[in-house]
Amino acid sequence: MAKNDPYAALRYREFNIFLLVRFAMVFAWSMQFVVIEWEVYSITKNPLSLGIIGLMEVIPAVSLALFAGHIVDQKEKKGLLMKCILGFSVISLGLFLLTWPRVIGDISTNIILYAIYFLVFLGGIVRAFLGPTIFSLFSLIIPKKIYPNAATWSSSVWQMGAVLGPALAGFAINWIGVHWSMCLVFAFSLMAFVSLSQIPKKPILNTKIGEPVMKSLKEGIKYVFETKIILGAITLDMIAVLFGGAVALLPIFAQDILKVGPQGFGILRAAPAVGALIIMFTSAYFPLNKNAGMKLLGAVFGFGLCMIAFGLSTWFWISVLALFFSGVTDGVSMIIRQTILQLKTPDHMRGRVASVNSMFVGSSNELGAFESGLTAKLMGTVTAVVFGGSMTLLTVVTTGIISPTFRKLDLRKDLKEHEENN
Repeated sequence: MAKNDPYAALRYREFNIFLLVRFAMVFAWSMQFVVIEWEVYSITKNPLSLGIIGLMEVIPAVSLALFAGHIVDQKEKKGLLMKCILGFSVISLGLFLLTWPRVIGDISTNIILYAIYFLVFLGGIVRAFLGPTIFSLFSLIIPKKIYPNAATWSSSVWQMGAVLGPALAGFAINWIGVHWSMCLVFAFSLMAFVSLSQIPKKPILNTKIGEPVMKSLKEGIKYVFETKIILGAITLDMIAVLFGGAVALLPIFAQDILKVGPQGFGILRAAPAVGALIIMFTSAYFPLNKNAGMKLLGAVFGFGLCMIAFGLSTWFWISVLALFFSGVTDGVSMIIRQTILQLKTPDHMRGRVASVNSMFVGSSNELGAFESGLTAKLMGTVTAVVFGGSMTLLTVVTTGIISPTFRKLDLRKDLKEHEENN
């Protein structure tokens, strides 16, 4: 195998199946979130309702994250992931029925809205287990020496799902309506379930099976907080996503500010993921391991600038361009963060470390949605986006000043050690 083979990870059959499963789930989840955002805002015309969607998912995701990490490290990963996908499928089926006029009949709008929030809440429970399980399964189907290459392809597939899911959601709402759009979501979740069945069960690498829950959780948290590089990467991304994410407000921009309708909404929603996808494929040929710390800081700083530009724009295509470049910078950040986590995390602690990461980073997407909805209600939509982008810039500058170790981070040494050990 060539040392710099950009397709190294794709030469493993199980990894290709893993990529298909991840694509189907990301596609289904991102499409479902966009469809529900559109439906809820259409019902309420209240920016805060978009924030509540995020809050309903983040409450169980954060509350159960550490416990989920303990379970993931104790259980067989493939079987656990199949249960997560099955749970998501049931939720999607429920949302499909809730958007079917024949089913809801004369049910009041408030009851439908609360039922949607409840299903989103259940989705947060599933997500608490889904992220750590996928992260742990990744390490069991690919050799450590090609983790960076595999992380690039895994992130690329994630972004591909994030591109096509929101884009198709916007167009599907226009073409076939919200109800049948949810039917597509359900179909993709079933595809993920069937594909995953082709991967055999994997060994449990944790040597402390049956370890008390509290001791296990304490060990995971302690490892993250003592490993400054992991803590720095997680914290930087958490703050950036929490304050810099304008995605939750896109229905408002599409309907009320830019006035571009569902088709324009689909383009806006897909633009960041298109930018990220391009950088993902490019990085397979031009790795980002050299001077990774400075590249990560620069990428998040650029993301903040893009958010400010988007918030101030009143021209549709300038808005699309700003979102596109926000995706480019976010793609660089994602690759570096995933590589750091994969290289710096011991196999027996992957579930717990991934859970801590999901508490900080994954949940910050939903908290960011709530923060965006709340600040939009208090400040106005444009001011909220500009404020968030400014806070992102401040976070990057502060991190760069107080953490010289992070600025000097270079992943080439870690990668070389993994290659020598494998």
